[in-house]
Amino acid sequence: MDWLLIAELALNGIFVGLMYALVALGITLIYKTSGLANLAQGALAMAGAYAAWALSDVVGLPIWLAVPGAIVVLFFVGVATERLALRRMIGQPVIMAIMLTLGIEIMLRGLLPGFAGSAVKKLDIGIPNTPLFVGELLLNRASIIGGTVSLIMILGAAWVFNSRLGIVMRAVADDQTASWAVGIRVERAIAIAWGLAAGCATAAGVLWGSNQGVDWSLSLLLIKALAIAILGGLDSIIGVLIAGIIVGVAESVATGVLDPLVGGGTRDVVASVIILLTLLFKPHGLFGHEHIERV
Repeated sequence: MDWLLIAELALNGIFVGLMYALVALGITLIYKTSGLANLAQGALAMAGAYAAWALSDVVGLPIWLAVPGAIVVLFFVGVATERLALRRMIGQPVIMAIMLTLGIEIMLRGLLPGFAGSAVKKLDIGIPNTPLFVGELLLNRASIIGGTVSLIMILGAAWVFNSRLGIVMRAVADDQTASWAVGIRVERAIAIAWGLAAGCATAAGVLWGSNQGVDWSLSLLLIKALAIAILGGLDSIIGVLIAGIIVGVAESVATGVLDPLVGGGTRDVVASVIILLTLLFKPHGLFGHEHIERV
């Protein structure tokens, strides 16, 4: 076995996994605040990438304004999604709200390419796509930069959840009725969580869009994000960080080692296998909290 190749695949996988984890972060933010699994996160990442492309290529803004502009736009899209759609699900079974987020995912996946055209859009954010040699290891420069940006944002989210705003959001997640009783604006906290989740998705969509182009396939990041969120524990930001690295390394190594043997397709299987094994053997994830209810 070529251990140099394994090391190269693993290192590249770490940074790719961090970029996946940035998408999963939005799922965790919403779950920590409202207890709802958001299945629209992949489409929000796609929408954010389309927004950055439109602001840059259609409106003509420089990319250093287009990307923050797209994050702001999607923040308010996230807030509007909670206010206009999810808030109507109050009092309904949780599964209905989850199905609504899946419906939003499917709708955006078809709607945005329909308006913008099915051709892949180029999104140049200034990250060079040339390889980087570290000793004898060949690393992807774009993945290193994207993974580093993702790491900073994930750590920033962890800091936010230890701030006053984070305490309010955690209180809402623990007991919405008690939060109302002490004067916390529960709807506002949940709306902010949706806005932050959409902002994180936009950043991730822009990073991935600059690598592979902007089209409907960016919404497929949902599968990777779900694998990471479930493995790390739906309510753990640190779990998202560690699970992202695990999923990224597993995917990269499996692809590099197994694809030549089986003829390809391994990359799309790894996340699904991780979801299945986690739900079967550790359904609360590595760092998730088990909720016990008296009957």
